[in-house]
Amino acid sequence: MGKKPTRVTVNGKSHARLVEARLTLADFLRHELALTGTHLGCEHGVCGACTVLVDGRSTRSCLMFAVQANGCEVTTVEGLAPDGKLSVLQQAFMDNHGLQCGFCTPGMLITLTELLREKPDPSEQQVREALTGNLCRCTGYAGIVAAALDAAQRLRGASGA
Repeated sequence: MGKKPTRVTVNGKSHARLVEARLTLADFLRHELALTGTHLGCEHGVCGACTVLVDGRSTRSCLMFAVQANGCEVTTVEGLAPDGKLSVLQQAFMDNHGLQCGFCTPGMLITLTELLREKPDPSEQQVREALTGNLCRCTGYAGIVAAALDAAQRLRGASGA
């Protein structure tokens, strides 16, 4: 197949590389850019640990080739706190015990970032539905759901809504 020129903007920074056509976006992020917050669990798109935003939409990076992201804007969990300060959602995860081992957390945060952008005042049911593609073996989801609802409230308060 050979290498293909690929230019991707990740967390606001442009990256140009020659990559193998079969290299997944997850492996590109982890091995080419050293962004190891994107976790690989099942590598079948089932667990959600590898979820990133591609042009603002939740995407399973284990199912997408890096060359498919050519010209796209990608946000990883590292991009949620670019200045080193936790995002509102990340802080809510800490405050509401929304993480334990942390393996699923990056995918959860990315999925919920998209949800809260699209639905600033989600119901508990909407949060739970958004998370159906993200598996957690530790928390039972109660803290994660509470964190999402808390973050939504904080974000609405910050915007004066």
